[in-house]
Amino acid sequence: MRELWVSGLLALLLLAAIVWMVAPLSPGAVVLQFAWTPRAFGEIVHLWPPDDLARYRLHLPLDTALLLAYGSFGWLLATRTALFAALTGPGRAFARFGLPLAAVFDAAENAFHWWLTEVPRFDAPMTYLMSSACSACKWSLLLGFGALVLYALARSPD
Repeated sequence: MRELWVSGLLALLLLAAIVWMVAPLSPGAVVLQFAWTPRAFGEIVHLWPPDDLARYRLHLPLDTALLLAYGSFGWLLATRTALFAALTGPGRAFARFGLPLAAVFDAAENAFHWWLTEVPRFDAPMTYLMSSACSACKWSLLLGFGALVLYALARSPD
């Protein structure tokens, strides 16, 4: 149970640090995650001064630590607590693998963004598409997991 609390607290602290770090970016970091084309991506990045682009790139290692923390937290919450015990097999499977899979998509998105923000790469449109697809999958899994937690809490006999 200690690992669950440590991973959850670490995820919250890292999330707070990242939100603080990227808060000055305008447009924000989440907008960049859904830039499906080289043009959309470039329009966002070129609005940022060099210091803001450096700030964005600096947050990526912290985001990698965050994805490890929230992926671990999700796995531990699903496997070491009874929160999801009343769910059917597919619900319990999603509870176990939802956040770890979101972390995999987040890691891929980070790798794409590290490469795409290094220098302009407007000749690789599929890379932008894959990056945004990873973002969409990550956010869908995160929101789905959150909804499943609320559903499990509502069904809990306690």
